Amino acid sequence: MSELVTGEAVALELRPAKLPSRALAVLFDLVAAVTTYTVVTVALVMSTASLDEAAQVALSIATFLLVLVGGPIAVETLSHGRSLGKLAFGLRVVRDDGGPIRFRHALVRGAIGVVEILLTFGVVACIASLVSARGRRLGDVFAGTLVVRERIPTGQAGFVPPPPPWLAGRFAALDLSAVPDGLWLAVRQYLTRMQQLDPQVSVGMAQRLAADLAARTGASVPQDLPAAAFLAAVVHERQSREARQAFGVAGFAPAEAGPRAPSAPTAYQPPPPIPSGAEAWSQASPQPNQAAQVAQTTPQSQAPVMPSAAPGRDEAPADRPSTGFAPPA
Repeated sequence: MSELVTGEAVALELRPAKLPSRALAVLFDLVAAVTTYTVVTVALVMSTASLDEAAQVALSIATFLLVLVGGPIAVETLSHGRSLGKLAFGLRVVRDDGGPIRFRHALVRGAIGVVEILLTFGVVACIASLVSARGRRLGDVFAGTLVVRERIPTGQAGFVPPPPPWLAGRFAALDLSAVPDGLWLAVRQYLTRMQQLDPQVSVGMAQRLAADLAARTGASVPQDLPAAAFLAAVVHERQSREARQAFGVAGFAPAEAGPRAPSAPTAYQPPPPIPSGAEAWSQASPQPNQAAQVAQTTPQSQAPVMPSAAPGRDEAPADRPSTGFAPPA
């Protein structure tokens, strides 16, 4: 990381681009520029074949200057330091104070780049970049610019380490309503980065934060407890309260104290199917042996008068439609 101070006294942390990524970006730009120069040269040769030799030489020099020198300058000026190669590899040319470059910066870089990149095949640029502490070539030194990386790999997000298990619930009675959000943010940032700090600096910062937190909550830091563990336990208690409030865990009442929960609805059971005419007939009319048993067990005086049965009464006719009606026995 390279720390730069702007005109407003703001420190900027920039990551200068290293030689491999810069070399690949320059190679990409050269391939694009040479391809364009070749296409333009062929087109000019075919269209100016009738001109004399001096005119053709002048056109070739003008094409070289416009395509290989003026092209990169125009692209860096219009894109604020991002050529095709730098765009592909996540690089950008900025001023020493971190601001975007202008035409004069791109002009100086392009003019000196003709000597240190094109005429010497990049040897001078590589040596200057290796010698420089921030990887700058001669064009960057004279133009007052710096090539930085825009795509910085993001690390894993820091998380608050949990407190020791024996501290769970120890600070459940603390009043955390008077603690400002700024102090909570400072405590969280310290807990996520305390492994990266110097041990003495880490202990001193933890003691100061613990004293501020204890003054806000009206409690005292236990003597047998490290300040970092106290901070982690209090933050864990706050997170637990917020989780209970968010998910409504605190609003649940015991079963005997609150109203009884409604029973779960029973599953829907469809009604029994309506039997067809033959089935209803066979179910409603008694069988011959059942009729004989009824006649034997029923007294003579109480025996009902049975009408004469039609032929085939015990069996439903096959041609009768199924209406679901059961005639009386």
